[in-house]
Amino acid sequence: RFARAPPAARRRCLLSARAASTSAAVDAGPPPHVALVTFERSPGQRPELGLVENGHWLWTLDVDGTRYPRGMLDVIERWHDATSGGRMSDEILETERKGDPVPVASVTLLAPIPDPPSIVCVGKNYLEHIGEVDSSLPGISNSGAAPPEYPIIFTKAPTSVIGPNASIQIPTGVSNAIDYEGELGVIVGRSVPPGSVVDAESAWDAVFGFTIINDVTARDVQKQHQQWYLGKSFDTFCPMGPWIVPKNALRLNESDGDGESNERDSDAKESPAFIVKRGIALGTAVNGERRQRSDTSLMLFDVPALLQVVNRAMSLRAGDVIATGTPAGVGAGMDPKGFLKRGDTCEVTVQGVGVLKNRVA
Repeated sequence: RFARAPPAARRRCLLSARAASTSAAVDAGPPPHVALVTFERSPGQRPELGLVENGHWLWTLDVDGTRYPRGMLDVIERWHDATSGGRMSDEILETERKGDPVPVASVTLLAPIPDPPSIVCVGKNYLEHIGEVDSSLPGISNSGAAPPEYPIIFTKAPTSVIGPNASIQIPTGVSNAIDYEGELGVIVGRSVPPGSVVDAESAWDAVFGFTIINDVTARDVQKQHQQWYLGKSFDTFCPMGPWIVPKNALRLNESDGDGESNERDSDAKESPAFIVKRGIALGTAVNGERRQRSDTSLMLFDVPALLQVVNRAMSLRAGDVIATGTPAGVGAGMDPKGFLKRGDTCEVTVQGVGVLKNRVA
């Protein structure tokens, strides 16, 4: 058995997730101090690797494309192994800022890992999401409306990955029930043989950082098949980005009594494990209408539990992506249905990471 979040945490459901309202899904907080990107200076040019400071200034990490021949996978593996699992943001900036930066808005961001080795996903990892899915899509899993005893694990095809501001393509003639699922993405930092993740410490040692995932799903195709793979794996059905925040660079903010947003001084002393357990807010808005809003403290299976159960069966590799599940508020659970349609804009926000925005075409 694998540990679930305590009942008290599960009871702290965010009621606003049940009713859509027009506002930002959640407060993303200030831009991350340090983030890693894959980008193009203009469409069609060679993808480059970059370091972004405070969401604005971009430094190129590999000017001629020879330092990291496998792209972001090399950055993740080398940086992770060189530091026993994580570098602090100040060290990264001091070491890696070279040359003259450009505004990040002047380039086109791609998915930070355009072709990840694996995308491992988790179904029904937020209690309120279980109820809304099984009431609208009965029979979609064997657990029914009950919380699963073990994590529900499935995968998405790496060919489904797109970056921020790229278009989610509706497959004409195949599906008319395209749904969004905003999620925290966890990036694996090194090769991990099967059975090596045995506790929280070994799990977090394997984590490089965080990104945002939109687990776009064709609900009708998902239900047609006993496995969810096809309904989740259409091309463009895995928006990822806008960047990767290294785990030791993750910082949150809270509002003070006057409603002003301030970075928590205590964050500097808190580990990423503690921050995620305490709760990272996440949410999704469609055309500015808030659909999803929750936080990671409400996950039934936390990040160490997910890594442990996945690694029990398979090797993990640098650059593998773990999509940790989506909260309540998906389009399938609305009445009438809130499925995506052409012309929509879908924004997934994860506190401390940023905003992943895509249009639907």
